[in-house]
Amino acid sequence: MPLTDTTIKKLKPGGQSKHFDGGGLYLQVSKTGSKLWRMAYRFHGKSKTLYIGAYPAISLAQARKRREEAKALLAEGTDPSEVARQEKIKSKLAMENTFSAIAEELLAKDEKEGKSVATMNKKRWYFELAAKDLGNRVIGDISSLDVLVPLKRIEGKGNYETARRVRAFIGQVFRYAIATGRAENDPTFGLRGALITPKAEHRAAILEPEKFGKLLKEIWRYGGSPTTVAALKLMVFLYPRPGELRQATWIEFDFEKKVWTIPAERAKMRREHRKPLPDEAVLVLNELYQITGRYELAFPAQGNYMRPLSENTLNLALRRMGFEKHEATSHGFRASASTLLNESGLWSPDAIEAELAHIGDNAVRAAYHRGQYWDERVRMADWWAREIIRWRNEA
Repeated sequence: MPLTDTTIKKLKPGGQSKHFDGGGLYLQVSKTGSKLWRMAYRFHGKSKTLYIGAYPAISLAQARKRREEAKALLAEGTDPSEVARQEKIKSKLAMENTFSAIAEELLAKDEKEGKSVATMNKKRWYFELAAKDLGNRVIGDISSLDVLVPLKRIEGKGNYETARRVRAFIGQVFRYAIATGRAENDPTFGLRGALITPKAEHRAAILEPEKFGKLLKEIWRYGGSPTTVAALKLMVFLYPRPGELRQATWIEFDFEKKVWTIPAERAKMRREHRKPLPDEAVLVLNELYQITGRYELAFPAQGNYMRPLSENTLNLALRRMGFEKHEATSHGFRASASTLLNESGLWSPDAIEAELAHIGDNAVRAAYHRGQYWDERVRMADWWAREIIRWRNEA
């Protein structure tokens, strides 16, 4: 006699374990009271059982529907248990092939390849912005329109450059998925003309010696924290990337050999970069060591020696000196040095580029930069430090 919902609800554990509905479908009641739908059938002369699901998650009507679907497969010569097994595998693979899962794989790969901490932090931020909409989606099911949703939301806040960078990161995830056989195309390719192109903004920098001298004078008489003042002076003398200086540890500085070695994991180009230290820079470092030498970081944040000084701190100091955002930034010291060194006519452009850690496309040329120009870079560092003092005194 076929089952009814009322009959099923009255079933208690401990009695008859199997309750048949017809066509091989039955409800199995365990000693603990769980109720599981199953279907008995024969395939190629062998008795088999198809698991359908648990009651009440799978209702009587749903169980009967799945029974009919299984009978249709049997009529076609297909084993319904094998179809269920394949579907389970597909479901598991789908969970492993979500955008988030593949993005995490790519980020782990990037970390193993030695990408800098700054680069990885940016990539993880881009991932978070994309994951809100795409994270749980199977990567092969994501379309261009799906990708456009988070990008337009970011763009709607006026963050045009961020939207472009997130699109680029999403594209990297898809290309990695293609390379590992889990996607067939990159939907970001067709979105290149869909986003607003941000207006290029060059980081503000002072490029005239006289005006640069006035900036130097303000830095040397600035009454901020000793760590901030030292960082600004070293940005002037050494013109590294701000993050490379702010995150520097004392072990990187060799006072005897007068060399600062920026490790590959922190260098933007992911190559170790050595910078000669003029006497003036060593003096600043020695004075700073009396203050922060007991810490690992040379430039710890105020109140938290485990965290480095922030770039906002340096830029805020410049604002307090009276220099607006369009006039001077911490990153602008690189442009100032590049321009004034080149305009001096005393140093080869290649030596200047090597000192700035600008690595060309040609690997041989890059190696030549790092090695052959070292002596010139040492002389250039000393000359630049003397010019800094002169410009400051004459301002």
